Amino acid sequence: MIVTRELQLRTRGDYDVQDITDAVARAVKESKLASGIVTIFCPGSTGGITTIEFEDGVIHDLRVVLDDITPPDRAYRHHLRWHDDNGHAHIRAALMGPSLTVPFVNGELTLGTWQQIVFCDFDTRPRTRKLIVQILGE
Repeated sequence: MIVTRELQLRTRGDYDVQDITDAVARAVKESKLASGIVTIFCPGSTGGITTIEFEDGVIHDLRVVLDDITPPDRAYRHHLRWHDDNGHAHIRAALMGPSLTVPFVNGELTLGTWQQIVFCDFDTRPRTRKLIVQILGE
């Protein structure tokens, strides 16, 4: 059986990282499926989904590394074409990826002790984001 849900998030932009673990776990519970997989997908090209230990130090460290790899002040050709300022957001989203799949057993996500599911908004302005949560199981 397949169950599809949507999560709505309001983000601040500019590397806003939000823990969505509880919302995903709730969607799995509400599906009444016992075992299977859940995929979380971001329709859009400036957000990414991953797992990380959701604590201030790691969140800060990830931003520092992303700033090293994709500095916001670099001259991106995307800016020239569209006259905007979010070229780095597109590159960061491409590197992180738009989706994540997590197995669940007995209605519980199989995440590690210090592992949370996070959505990262890399765009340069606040947004309302819609994430697709698709649950496949029995």
